[in-house]
Amino acid sequence: MTDKISKTDAEWRASLSDLAYKVTRKHGTERAFSHDDFPKAAGVFHCICCDAPLFDAETKFNSGTGWPSFFAPLTAESVGETADRSLFMRRTEVHCARCEAHLGHVFPDGPAPTGLRYCMNGVALRFEARDD
Repeated sequence: MTDKISKTDAEWRASLSDLAYKVTRKHGTERAFSHDDFPKAAGVFHCICCDAPLFDAETKFNSGTGWPSFFAPLTAESVGETADRSLFMRRTEVHCARCEAHLGHVFPDGPAPTGLRYCMNGVALRFEARDD
């Protein structure tokens, strides 16, 4: 899925829950421990906005933060990153490369092999189990 998705604000608002819209389109953050209840199964996490595949369940780990955390995206092209200097902090925002949905942030305190922690908003993701 490399084709870019672009919708009007009204179209995004109509296709998403209020919280998913606030998080993905307005750069919000869900409350910790509110949306990290995905099944422990093989599969792929997709963007809630455009269904682009973003993270493999094999890269998910328990960071203790209350948000779904991954040590790597599915592919380098799956997500994009931008500097985020809001809230008087310097962070790196992670967004869907296909539709620019705000997903969360990446931090340099994750496990091997990457040392990264992609701290995502669960409401921005949809899990699809893999039939193995």
